[in-house]
Amino acid sequence: MIYEIFMPALSSTMTEGKITSWLKSPGDKVEKGETVVVVESDKADMDVESFYEGYLGVIITSAGESAPVGSAIAYVAETKEEIEEAKQKAVGGSTPAQQSEEPPAKLVAAPTAAAVASIPDVVVSTPRKSEPTSSGRQIVSPRAKRIAKDNGVDLAKITGTGPNGRVTAEDVEMFLKPAIASLATVNATAAVAPSAKAAPTAKTSTPVALGTSQPLTTMQKAVINNMNMSLSVPVFRVGYTITTDALDALYKQVKPKGVTMTALLAKAVAIALQKHPLINASYSDRGIEYKSNINVAVAVAMDDGGLITPVLQNADQTDLYSLSRNWKGLVERARAKQLQPDEYNSGTFTISNLGMFGVDRFDAILPPGTGAILAVGGSRPQVVATKDGAIKVSSQMQVNLTADHRVIYGAHAAQFLQDLAKLIETNPQALTL
Repeated sequence: MIYEIFMPALSSTMTEGKITSWLKSPGDKVEKGETVVVVESDKADMDVESFYEGYLGVIITSAGESAPVGSAIAYVAETKEEIEEAKQKAVGGSTPAQQSEEPPAKLVAAPTAAAVASIPDVVVSTPRKSEPTSSGRQIVSPRAKRIAKDNGVDLAKITGTGPNGRVTAEDVEMFLKPAIASLATVNATAAVAPSAKAAPTAKTSTPVALGTSQPLTTMQKAVINNMNMSLSVPVFRVGYTITTDALDALYKQVKPKGVTMTALLAKAVAIALQKHPLINASYSDRGIEYKSNINVAVAVAMDDGGLITPVLQNADQTDLYSLSRNWKGLVERARAKQLQPDEYNSGTFTISNLGMFGVDRFDAILPPGTGAILAVGGSRPQVVATKDGAIKVSSQMQVNLTADHRVIYGAHAAQFLQDLAKLIETNPQALTL
């Protein structure tokens, strides 16, 4: 019998997937439960495992290419003698109508998200830690190949740290670091005196030749699709100035214990959302959907130009220290493209923070399926007047709330921001309870 490997839907918004690498070649034995292919969804790389035993007959969609969800990307033959039949089937390219006339083939990978959840004999998992493949071949991601080619790097000299020993772009960049460091040393002689508080620097990225075009990644396509969806939502924006002196003092106390400012902001927002469930709600065809959980998503820029929003689930009920540990793990898995779908698509409210880059204020675009997103600017000293007419210096930050006007009105947004500011300014210790 010939089994079809379908492109699985790894998230609710995924319409196509990109093959990162095949871990088997045509003719290789495929064991039950063995990973056959690594698929790049809109947000993560996922291993797709086979439930059936057989031989990989033919690959239809090669590494680096994309295919629509539900389309056949390879055929697996039950016996060696049927490998040729699998090749002929691939050349014939049977249409969906023709396939419906044939006996249904057993699935190796599920074509829909619903099927993934309901069929126990299809296994889709996050990439495992580095382990050699049975064939001993070196597996290299397309981006890693491009970087290596552009810099004249011999990939055989690089040990892969990705799934199943795959050489990733980060592996190649780490290999190149000595050369980059040497160049940086030369350039440092012309550097100006450092400031007292240096701004964070972005990770060194691969140079792009000017005057050329670069294909969009699967993640970038997903971001574009989400942004286009956002254009149909009637939004409005409300800004607020929050004094952060008390929050900054608390941060100094808890930072040595591993607490991040991201966790502090997420916790503050979650507590404020408890009093304002409408800000945590969203619009649907059924009306206003009030969420049963407060899941705070935080936007994170990816090194390859994409954007992902790891989710701190039940942020209002999770203590600050656990929240910080969870956030660290989420970011590490996001950078490695190992997040599970519910770790990036279950957010009910989003925070986008550019304050660490010295940004004063900005507007954020509302993510689909949510009611509001908070844009957070940097906190900096300001000369302010007190209620009694005195002048003093206080640290302040600007926040802007973008809200879906079908769900949230101006007064609702203002009251939420007012309560958030009151919590941060007068009672930040409540965040540690």
